[in-house]
Amino acid sequence: MSLSTVTAMLLASAAPVPAPDTPVQPVAAAPDAVTDTAAAAADDGQAEAGQDIIVTAQRREERAQEVPIALSVLGGQELAQTGSSSVAKLQQLQPALQFYSSNPRNSAINIRGLGAPFGLTNDGIEQGVGLYVDQVYIGRVGAATLDFVDVDRIEVLRGPQGTLYGKNTTAGAVNITTRAPSFQPEAKVELTGGNYQFFQLKTSLSAPIADDTLAVRLSTTLTKRHGTVDNVRTGEKLHKLDNIGVRGQLLWRPSNNLDFTLSGDFNLQNPLCCVQYYVRTGATQRPLNRQYAALAAAFNYKPASFDPFDRKTDVDADINSRQEIGGVGLVGNLDLGFATLTSVSAWRYWDWKPANDRDFIGLPITTVSQNPSHQTQLSQELRLSSNGNTRLKYTLGAFWFKQTINTHGSQVQGSAASRWLLNPGNVAVGSSGCATPTANACNPLVLDGLTSTNEIHFDNTSFAVFGKLNWEVVDGLKIQPGLRLNYDKKSGSYVATVSINNSAFPNKVATCANTSALNADQLNTLAPQCYSPKFSDWNISGDATISYDFSRDVHGYATFARSFKSGGINLSGLPLNATNTGVDLSTQTVKPEKENHFEVGLKTQFLDRRVTFNLAGFLTDINDYQATVNNGQLTVIRGYLANAGKVRVKGFEWDASFQPSERARVYFNGAYTDAKYVKFVNAPCPPELSGGNPALNGATPAAPGTPGLSPLVCDISGQVLPGISKWSLSFGGEVNQPVGEGEVYFGYDGSYRTKFSSNPSPSAYTWINGYSLSNFRLGYRKGDLNVFAWVRNAFDQHYFELLTVQSGSTGLIVGQPGDVRTFGATVSKTF
Repeated sequence: MSLSTVTAMLLASAAPVPAPDTPVQPVAAAPDAVTDTAAAAADDGQAEAGQDIIVTAQRREERAQEVPIALSVLGGQELAQTGSSSVAKLQQLQPALQFYSSNPRNSAINIRGLGAPFGLTNDGIEQGVGLYVDQVYIGRVGAATLDFVDVDRIEVLRGPQGTLYGKNTTAGAVNITTRAPSFQPEAKVELTGGNYQFFQLKTSLSAPIADDTLAVRLSTTLTKRHGTVDNVRTGEKLHKLDNIGVRGQLLWRPSNNLDFTLSGDFNLQNPLCCVQYYVRTGATQRPLNRQYAALAAAFNYKPASFDPFDRKTDVDADINSRQEIGGVGLVGNLDLGFATLTSVSAWRYWDWKPANDRDFIGLPITTVSQNPSHQTQLSQELRLSSNGNTRLKYTLGAFWFKQTINTHGSQVQGSAASRWLLNPGNVAVGSSGCATPTANACNPLVLDGLTSTNEIHFDNTSFAVFGKLNWEVVDGLKIQPGLRLNYDKKSGSYVATVSINNSAFPNKVATCANTSALNADQLNTLAPQCYSPKFSDWNISGDATISYDFSRDVHGYATFARSFKSGGINLSGLPLNATNTGVDLSTQTVKPEKENHFEVGLKTQFLDRRVTFNLAGFLTDINDYQATVNNGQLTVIRGYLANAGKVRVKGFEWDASFQPSERARVYFNGAYTDAKYVKFVNAPCPPELSGGNPALNGATPAAPGTPGLSPLVCDISGQVLPGISKWSLSFGGEVNQPVGEGEVYFGYDGSYRTKFSSNPSPSAYTWINGYSLSNFRLGYRKGDLNVFAWVRNAFDQHYFELLTVQSGSTGLIVGQPGDVRTFGATVSKTF
């Protein structure tokens, strides 16, 4: 485990120790207990080998080594010292975890390469990886880009978890537990400064209001940093950090067997991001005079730099990714003696106000591209978990979830759109369009000001009952079956109206009912769309695990799971049909994924528990895999969902740590993942096979009426899934030396991943090369004081997080570079 013996929840002699296999209870339930003992031990850096790690992965407190799940635990201090300030940063410590984000809305958490389709987010689908904060399901993955607020620990669970968690989680779960209110006064302040004018302040204050009955905790975080990308056109610094978060909790314990925790949080992020810009060009099948080099020459245009690691762009549209996330939750626990009844109620919201430059260059092609959205969710979970260490233990639960999303989007074409987008060999008669790619021969008014306004509504209701048994047949041998009954209902509407108003085309409006006001060039660029997709379905999923305790410190398990990821509806606009006469309504919905998952694992400790070595191997087959594909149309990459025939993901992982003494500890974790399309015969073609003759080798014409396909389709069966490195590693450690009454320490954390594809259909142009990152820290700690200097990406490694293909088959490849080298210092003090 990644430093788990240092950072996980350690049993402390100052607090009563709960017996393993008891349901989840608030940390502050014991009146005089010192809260957050795990965090306190980790902060001191004094964790010793042999101490137990207690987790709640199975909704009850258990030793992590005895839980038959591949999991990793990260404590609050480890997160702080390694700079893992959000879920987005966790992948440097967790090899099996992937996080991708072109902006907070278009973000995805994947585990073992599964969870969400790679590419633009579609509101009408499920996340396969559940994100939970204090047992509350977070419906918008954009929250993963926000700063952690007063986190005690994070558990990363790998593999299906649907029989234990309220929302269905077919790929895994990220379970975040914050520090609970304390009945003893405490306060903590953490202050960080660094280059690029980085400033971060975190505070936490907890105190009793009424002895043994009522306690409160208030936590805040504030982060500022200048941007790392220069917009040479506007002088702005893009990709800055500007985050604020507040979280409050109130614990009420009216009796020894009953407690309630009321929590509320508010988070605001305004980062002036996210921009992708010139990386390279590659040849497509489009005529040469319609590819990037010729088009750019016609405008006498050059990018701000041909070297993406100069970190310069000249985008001419507004850029921002403002999001606001908040909510309230109420968790109650009633000890009935034989079992504990837990209720988790929550209301949450997400408000998204973006601005994008979706042509990615400094020409007024697409001047506005934005989909402001507002989401609300209600959830209610009830669980009954048996108490005590008996041979038969159980967890039974019911979950209800209601979500609505309203989006008011717009896209506007600019004065360069006609020259850049229209095909000179296919200009509509009387359109006054662009007959050649030269500026003098083009009339920019055909598309100048062409505007699509979109009204999008999404409604989702989900209900499930679930349960899991843990039967110890004989000493050490346990059988753990689980079952889930799930219902999902989704409905939505998408209405796009297209208009233009300039001297050549005054006050022209096209609706779904009447498109006659616009010509073919305009309709092929932005088409009116009206549709109302619906989906509903019941499904039953389950799992079965056999585990055996070979000895006190050697535990093995084998698991089979049959799970379903709910079907979805496409709410990002539909592709045109084969004749370009309207949208293809057959692509409104996608079928559920059906998953068969096999896993075996071995968890071991030896040398008086100074060495931990855990190993897991897995194979997952998914039928009707939900893939994001692109329509290949002119103006903007419109991602929509389609079902690939079959996907297979297989591999193995290990978590290893060694603590030879209290003065040194090291860890080495790794994952090998082989993820491929077993069958995807009608996939969109990669850019090198797009934009031209259907008779090309490797590309075939789409059959008439083929759902959701542009004129070319490719068989990519046997090729790799996007976003997944075959090998991913994390490694590091820490040594310390006593100095006076404290100690000096030096730590290193490194990560490495091999190359991965950044396009749904693998392309020679969109492979991201493998890279390694190194982080160092040097500090001094004494009691409750911790001071350390740090440097992250110490060797200033140049790498990309994402590569994207410009729409229209121009051959332009744009990218989003990873973070630069940063350095600074942190001071934290607990009072």
